[in-house]
Amino acid sequence: MNYAPPGLAPDTTTAMFITDEQSARRVVDCVADAFFAGELAISIAEVVHGQWRVTFYFDGEIDQATARELAIAAVGAKKGRALRFERIAAKDWVADSLRELKPIAAGRFVVHGGHDRGCVPANRIGIEIEAALAFGTGHHGTTRGCLLALDAICKLQGNRRAAMPRILDLGTGTGVLAIAAARGLRQRVLATDIDPQAVRIARDNARLNRCAALVHVCRADGLAAPDIRVGAPFDLVFANILLAPLQQLAAPLRKVVAPRGRVVLSGLLKSQANTALAAYRKFTLERRIDLDGWTTLVLRRPAAVVRNRACS
Repeated sequence: MNYAPPGLAPDTTTAMFITDEQSARRVVDCVADAFFAGELAISIAEVVHGQWRVTFYFDGEIDQATARELAIAAVGAKKGRALRFERIAAKDWVADSLRELKPIAAGRFVVHGGHDRGCVPANRIGIEIEAALAFGTGHHGTTRGCLLALDAICKLQGNRRAAMPRILDLGTGTGVLAIAAARGLRQRVLATDIDPQAVRIARDNARLNRCAALVHVCRADGLAAPDIRVGAPFDLVFANILLAPLQQLAAPLRKVVAPRGRVVLSGLLKSQANTALAAYRKFTLERRIDLDGWTTLVLRRPAAVVRNRACS
């Protein structure tokens, strides 16, 4: 769940607390159900391993006692009373957040906002991604892990780019990985997402980064899309999602990956890596990247085995 609060109105009331992930998500669900969409924005993010910060942005006045009662009903009295309220004067939240996002380097790739457009070294591939409602600005350990994996794959490919002509970015978010693959490997990329807003944002970002001709973005729920069926088998697949959907996709994903094709899995906590590997046991682990408590796995499908019948 990735919400981004809009520009704040004058004297906006916020409520914030830090707790474990399960409690954070229970409070988010409980409070969100009690308000109309236009009355509330929610930010939820992991601040340190195992600790999550939840911030509610209320449009106008809010009955603090009611909000606290909702929190207590969701996670109990001790945790619910930790909710802290604050009034914030008007500011441009988007501009303020962009100033705090510094360029992130991952191998040859540098992900940056528009305000740092001129800071990319000449020998690097700059990818401009603004903070948005879709997930993936390059600052999270999962996205950086995928970019580092892609950088290593680019080095392995060298000038043999024709050996990897079919690329899929599953759950593309802002499109950062699809754009990086298109520019790093100079190949066409199919990018998909279940969220229509993410599809729109990824298309906009592909145009912004001058690779719209190479990045085709479409809406898809998992692997159920005509474009995926037509494009398969893929030589490289990115799946930066979460453990549960990655487990569900293990068997169908194997059917759309070419022999010797690679799958880059991410969205995994370090403690979940072995569980993911068990689901993808028919693939070979090629590389593991651990960053900030998150793990990225680079897997490879074995070559097809041809069995010759003995002549009688």
